[in-house]
Amino acid sequence: MKRILLCCAAGMSTSMLVARMQKYASENHLAVEINAISINELEDHIHHCDCCLLGPQIKYKLSDIEEKLSP
Repeated sequence: MKRILLCCAAGMSTSMLVARMQKYASENHLAVEINAISINELEDHIHHCDCCLLGPQIKYKLSDIEEKLSP
């Protein structure tokens, strides 16, 4: 099963997108787990996902996130 995180400023604006993605996954029999989180929760969850999508309002954090993930 693939795990997908959607991350935004508060975790609220991505919840509608999560619902649509889950519906699509269900209709197409895709084995995925999709969750929305806030940027404040990202460090606790980033290592437990296969894909992390950032909302446009937090794109300024991309370089910080990449730095934390680099070996």
